[in-house]
Amino acid sequence: MVREFELCPGRRVGGDQPCFIIAEIGQNHQGDLDIAKRMIRMAKDCGADCAKFQKSELEYKFNKKALERPYTSKHSWGKTYGEHKRHLEFSHDQYRELKKYAEEIGIFFTASGMDEMAVEFLHELDVPFFKVGSGDTNNFPYLEKTAKKGRPMVISSGMQSMNTMRQVYQIVKPINPNFCFLQCTSAYPLQPEDVNLRVISAYQSAFPDIPIGYSGHETGIAISVAAVAMGAKVLERHVTLDKTWKGSDHQASLEPNELAELVKAIRTVEKAMGSPVKQLLPCEMACNEKLGKSVVAKVAIPEGAVLTLDMLTVKVGEPKGFPPESIFDLVGQKVKKNIEEDETITEQVVENHVKKVKC
Repeated sequence: MVREFELCPGRRVGGDQPCFIIAEIGQNHQGDLDIAKRMIRMAKDCGADCAKFQKSELEYKFNKKALERPYTSKHSWGKTYGEHKRHLEFSHDQYRELKKYAEEIGIFFTASGMDEMAVEFLHELDVPFFKVGSGDTNNFPYLEKTAKKGRPMVISSGMQSMNTMRQVYQIVKPINPNFCFLQCTSAYPLQPEDVNLRVISAYQSAFPDIPIGYSGHETGIAISVAAVAMGAKVLERHVTLDKTWKGSDHQASLEPNELAELVKAIRTVEKAMGSPVKQLLPCEMACNEKLGKSVVAKVAIPEGAVLTLDMLTVKVGEPKGFPPESIFDLVGQKVKKNIEEDETITEQVVENHVKKVKC
């Protein structure tokens, strides 16, 4: 059994726990606090477990030249990349306001700390868990410092190799055992042939004592539902209110109707996973009574005859008799009375019949 842990107060992940669904708002709020609140409400209304943002302290995430780089993309909110990012970055007070709003409506709130100072702020903000974005997964000093904060961690693995993920495991595990990995491919939007869901199985084998999840940037919901069917215990998807809005993430994000459908589909799949025990279920009894077959006499069989296979056949019989899987066990048995052609073979007509116990 994969180890489980408490990711948020009262909400465990791993083991037989339901998939924890993160609605990644990121910076799809367009730098507008009211839109951000609308998106938190949307995530809650659609059934997600958590609304997540991305927090950066820009001078610690980017060097000076990166911030001064001209940014002429159609998605730009400024002439330079720094101006663009500053437009989209909420202040500490705004984050406090958003967290309070999420608590008021009853949804967990967190953010990816995109640099070490952002992690310090999120720790002060008392988020339930840290999300490590793919860009920092191979940032080993960052990982070590974040793990030492003692909060649960969700670590994406976009742009990384299995060797790197083994190193990440070896760094984090001794410090903080409450973490999970998400299979992720960092492309927006992500094409199906680049998803590689089988990495989920590889992670499950390589790291059997932590939950494994999936962070998707594809369009639609089918791949994410498949990830849950493969055992993903945390699922993260970008969300938006409108895919046509300015911003490079919107196209790979889910609109409200899609997020609601995803949550519904995941919960349906989880119910359908059910039990590994194969047996006749109560819900099948009606069908079994109506259409379940029995062994019947292929020819008239006289009293005292020893049954042979050519005397028997299988049909839907009335009344019910021996099930089809018993037909070979009946060969060699003596009958106690005459049996008419097409008559059901029942226990009452077979001499010294002993039921075989199925193992």
